[in-house]
Amino acid sequence: MRILYVYCHPLDDSFHAAIRHDALAGLAEAGHAVDLLDLYDEDFDPVLTAVRRRDYHDAVRNRANNQAYVDRLMAAEALIIQFPTWSFGPPAMLKGWFDRMFGPGIAMDLSDPGRAKPLLTHITRISGISTYGRPRWQAIAMADPPRKVITRYLPWFTGSRARVRYHALYHMNTATAVRRARFLAKVRREMARF
Repeated sequence: MRILYVYCHPLDDSFHAAIRHDALAGLAEAGHAVDLLDLYDEDFDPVLTAVRRRDYHDAVRNRANNQAYVDRLMAAEALIIQFPTWSFGPPAMLKGWFDRMFGPGIAMDLSDPGRAKPLLTHITRISGISTYGRPRWQAIAMADPPRKVITRYLPWFTGSRARVRYHALYHMNTATAVRRARFLAKVRREMARF
């Protein structure tokens, strides 16, 4: 399977780097072809500039403004998004990628605004991998927006056909070495089954 693996963390020596390492190892064990999109390493520009905003509802121009990333998204059969949860949301870099990639002419047809149509029907699987500094109960109290983005919002663009999984390590700030190691093993195991 061709997988677009969107990675969003600024530090190459972080726990997220270890998660990415084990996730990619699991995907390799399963024989998947992975296109690693490291938003920080590739200097992705998350800003929706005035020009991009004006072009947003013009499907042809919106797509052209994002073509290099659109090509990678369109080539994928599955999507994996890995990110830390900061302030109960994804990092601004990833939010900008969502804003640019899941718009008209790319992920949806808005030619009839009353009946938007999904365009990513070739994506059959979506997986999210995230860490939170807070415990799960606090994320639930805030309605856990990152989980909802991965499990509810993104699948709509596939025509709600994609199989979705979400892997989260909550209360990262107090996670012991044993708990972190268990999470790494779980991610690798789940990616090997992906």
